[in-house]
Amino acid sequence: MARVSVKFDNHIARVTLTRPDKMNALDRDMVQAILAAGEEVAATDARVVVLSGEGKSFCAGLDIASFAAMGGGMNAADWLLERTHEDANEMQELAMLWRRLPIPVIAALHGAVYGGGLQIALGADIRIARPDAKLAVMEMKWGIVPDMGGMVLLPKLVRSDVLRLLTYTAAPIDGEQAERWGLVTRLAEDPLAAAMDLANQIAGKGPNAIRAAKRLIGLAERADQAEVLMAESREQVDLIGKPEQMEVIAAQMQGRKPVFK
Repeated sequence: MARVSVKFDNHIARVTLTRPDKMNALDRDMVQAILAAGEEVAATDARVVVLSGEGKSFCAGLDIASFAAMGGGMNAADWLLERTHEDANEMQELAMLWRRLPIPVIAALHGAVYGGGLQIALGADIRIARPDAKLAVMEMKWGIVPDMGGMVLLPKLVRSDVLRLLTYTAAPIDGEQAERWGLVTRLAEDPLAAAMDLANQIAGKGPNAIRAAKRLIGLAERADQAEVLMAESREQVDLIGKPEQMEVIAAQMQGRKPVFK
């Protein structure tokens, strides 16, 4: 049975984890399906992604039984230390691929968002969660540490003491606490509907400008001032006065939605 569904409508890519009987827990097939979904979306003209999970939960993390059975003949060093996707291994790429995509990614979170599931969600640009969703940096429960990009992404979202508390205890928190601590962007009783509404707003913006904005934000999170200032100027030169921007201006003046070729 397919582990991930990818559908396109109105320039929105809907990527849905489809293993609801296991709370979308990550087994080997799910890992490969998520990586393939990222590649599929990257090859299209989609303008925004909505990432969600089918059933009662977004993703409950690793399917421990599945990985334990597979790990009997596996050398952990060979598996985890190999860089298969630029600077990441394949498990880290489950989260990082959403940052590598040139378009915004919105994660709709409900139910369990544990361990690897949380780290996948952290890769999104924006996270919308139900107030009663349960989020946890779960790895310490199993005697391991977050290793799917969590230690790249978490320090950019939460204070150091919050990061340490979540990591050391593995204790779940609800969506309301997650919003207060910065793990999620906003709350909604129906996060998928809210994510789709936001996606439609983004899809109506200049696609080149949106991609430029994502590049700039990513650069600003890691580069020095001079590099960011120059990048601002370069990106603007590529946008200003071009047909896309002229259409945005015309649409604004005429009170209509822009039409991009």
